[in-house]
Amino acid sequence: MARQERAIRTRRTILEAAAAVFDERGYTSATIGEILDRAGVTKGALYFHFGSKEELALGVFEEQLAITLPPQSSKLQELVDSGLVMARRLRSEPLVRASVGLALDQGAMDLDRTPAFRMWIDQNTQLLTEAKTRGELLQHVDVAETAELLVGSFSGVQLLSQLRCQRQDLERRVVVLFEHFLPSITVPAVLARLDVSVERAERVLAQALTEEEEAAVSAPASVPAQAPVSSGA
Repeated sequence: MARQERAIRTRRTILEAAAAVFDERGYTSATIGEILDRAGVTKGALYFHFGSKEELALGVFEEQLAITLPPQSSKLQELVDSGLVMARRLRSEPLVRASVGLALDQGAMDLDRTPAFRMWIDQNTQLLTEAKTRGELLQHVDVAETAELLVGSFSGVQLLSQLRCQRQDLERRVVVLFEHFLPSITVPAVLARLDVSVERAERVLAQALTEEEEAAVSAPASVPAQAPVSSGA
């Protein structure tokens, strides 16, 4: 188990170093050597976890969604929570900023940036599909088109916020986005119950992190020592 924990920490260290270098230099200019220096690990350790610079970028992309938020009685509330928390993490977590920066880096001609958007679109599609099944969406709503529209709108809003004030007002801008977006897709009775506020992001994120810490503490007692390493290790 100690070896697994070291591997997880090493992988995280490498990802954080790669994110910092990508954020500072851009994907094309960043080198494996710079990432190794920043991470303070050997080349063998890096290639044990990531086979190439492109795999490193994919690992950074995955950090956009590498958090499990508390379930809610409404799937549309979960959709709102994911957007608000993403806005919060963009302001506070370098890995998430680097992920979005890579996805929007038009100079990264040799990097397939579609996985970053596809993962996010798929998450929204799943939430919207479940919301429609539960009767939370208006009948005319096309789930796939709505998921893509939300991702595109969020991407534009966060870019404008970055250019205007280094994302200092991003949570408020995302609230405004949802205030305009939700009435066009949501059943009125559900819309009236949704909590779309700047303050909600911090509350939901704090709850998610608390639950994650509690799960980590209890895991050794419930997981056998010979259990396979999870996909995030």
